Amino acid sequence: MSSLPPSFELPDPVPAGQPLPHRKVIRGWLAPIVERRTATGVALLMFDWVVFAALMVGTVWLGAWWAKLLCGLGAGFMIGRLFIIGHDACHQSYTPHRGLNRVLGRMAMLPSLTPYSLWEVGHNVVHHGYTNLKGVDFVWAPLTRAEYEALSPGRRALERAYRSGFGPALYYLVEMWWRRMFFPRKTYMGTRRPEFVWDGVFVVASAVLWTGALVVAALATGQSVWLLLGMGFAVPFLFWNAMIGFVVYVHHTHPAVQWHDDKTAWARAAPFVSTTVHLTFPLRVGALLHHIMEHTAHHVDMSIPLYRLQGAQQLLEGALPGRIIVQRFSWRWYFDTARRCKLYDFGRRCWTDFQGRATSPVARAMA
Repeated sequence: MSSLPPSFELPDPVPAGQPLPHRKVIRGWLAPIVERRTATGVALLMFDWVVFAALMVGTVWLGAWWAKLLCGLGAGFMIGRLFIIGHDACHQSYTPHRGLNRVLGRMAMLPSLTPYSLWEVGHNVVHHGYTNLKGVDFVWAPLTRAEYEALSPGRRALERAYRSGFGPALYYLVEMWWRRMFFPRKTYMGTRRPEFVWDGVFVVASAVLWTGALVVAALATGQSVWLLLGMGFAVPFLFWNAMIGFVVYVHHTHPAVQWHDDKTAWARAAPFVSTTVHLTFPLRVGALLHHIMEHTAHHVDMSIPLYRLQGAQQLLEGALPGRIIVQRFSWRWYFDTARRCKLYDFGRRCWTDFQGRATSPVARAMA
């Protein structure tokens, strides 16, 4: 289910010197393996919800603080897994049924306190429609040196924290969830819809029920209310923010990944391939993340369900040798990337440090 069928015929590799085939052609290669299954989708969601619920029970019933902490961290990881399912459902790639996807997506995004409709607009329309196009795509969009120097001292310090390698949780919590997901102002979303408000109310009600249940459990078992709120709510929620902040950072931030501020040049750069990183891990960690790190395939065709991404990525890397950025994860690589990718120089088309010194190869100007 997670690799290509034995009888599947791979397309002939496209040599690195030849033009990249049109996106429709590449999607045609993937069409035979894009199969959405209702039973598979429902089963994955139920499994992840059961594990999440069990870990939440552990934060209440286990006595040792360290056992509660481990359960809280595990629950945060499961929030991440559930969110990946919700992300798939939001793309209408999870099951063949649009209405069911909306229901499953809201169920999956509930523990992350993410309003489904707001994520759908910000992610599907903006991020996928204009990946790494400055002024449109806002996810980890780098500042120029002039923009950075125009910031207040406090805002510059915040930008340094975001780009330090230790800032994904803070970045996602502030810039994504608080400003764009939690009843955002019209300046952030560009529009307002009743659906946005109702999804926000649904999220708030869920947070109240979640924390209220922990308070009741603490009083019923004679435990510290603040301890249970910390281990059963704060720890999972903060871990989830760190997890998603890290994931979206490494998907599109790399010394070899370019950003663009000109739409014409951006379109010529085949951004659905060139702006995305396939990050690989040992010990099948990628499978634990529902294969969301096979991210090039996801950007080429959003209709591919998560349980088919591994095979789709394998096909693309075989058919487009040298075109896709494949990076083996290590903490050394990650912190080196954070050190190098601070600001972006759109004139030289390279990453720079906060002093404007180039930290990645300077690209030639596009004709």
